[in-house]
Amino acid sequence: MSDDTKPKPLTRAQRKLVDASVLIFGEGATKKDAAFMARELVQACLPHKNPGDIPLWKRTNGNVTIAIQAGMNIETGESCGYPYGTIPRLLLFWITTEAIKTKSRRLALGHTLNGFMTEVGLNPETGGGKRSDAKRLQNQMERLFRARFSFMATTGSDDRREYRRDMLVAEESDLWWNPKQPGQGPLWGSWIELGQKFYDAITATPVPVDIRALKALKRSPLALDLYSWLTYEAFRTHKSGKPRYETWEQLHAHIGGEYGRLDRFRSKAKAALTKIKVVYPGLKLGKKQGGIEILPESYPALQPCNTTIDGTCKSL
Repeated sequence: MSDDTKPKPLTRAQRKLVDASVLIFGEGATKKDAAFMARELVQACLPHKNPGDIPLWKRTNGNVTIAIQAGMNIETGESCGYPYGTIPRLLLFWITTEAIKTKSRRLALGHTLNGFMTEVGLNPETGGGKRSDAKRLQNQMERLFRARFSFMATTGSDDRREYRRDMLVAEESDLWWNPKQPGQGPLWGSWIELGQKFYDAITATPVPVDIRALKALKRSPLALDLYSWLTYEAFRTHKSGKPRYETWEQLHAHIGGEYGRLDRFRSKAKAALTKIKVVYPGLKLGKKQGGIEILPESYPALQPCNTTIDGTCKSL
């Protein structure tokens, strides 16, 4: 066999995806594999890229709109910036899961930065510098914890009804980590206390997902968003017995606005979809062209699971 015809060795990311696939397809999910995301954040997701210095960022999916206002650093008087990319998504999965598990607004983050990084699925061994997981996590934590979220839902056309909820993500926090020594910590643990309205919103109708798949897809915010949306739609189609379908144009509007042209987003989304199918055994897609069709034979990513009419997962 010539060098040209030999199969190329798998990259590290590809090996992790294959390993996760073997585990997920071979073993059913246990309670420790359960993670959750707020339904509103599945229907209209966070920025994939840094929006820059703008007064407001928003995204709409049908009658649901999510808007974010950046928080302020009161020491410098400057904007903290917007949460974007994979890290705030992993943080929100962790926050929602912990809030459901503990039934508390106050969430313990632990005594060391390294320990918390492992909790949310990041790698403490990435070294130092601006691009290390530790530095990126601290930056995105500040952006997310200080941000103000708004959810708005509208109904009707002539007789229009508009429901809105403005929420601060974290009303209080106490962080004791030393960024120069992420493996060490003080006697006092770090914690955040979620805003009451934000806590109510994320725990009301959470969407269940498999944390093993999240860790395998964590390099791509688009893959994380598509995975969350697909497991929500899979529950809905399985419950109704009717296929669910969205065009690429619709998906582009509520998931992929930062990717510019529709053909570029479609290409990226198809690549992400290939990875998702590797770690989502319950996903059954149809052959309808022009978008993604989820068939009624699909089931939610987390099994076994006692699901309610809203798609929430009460227990494993």
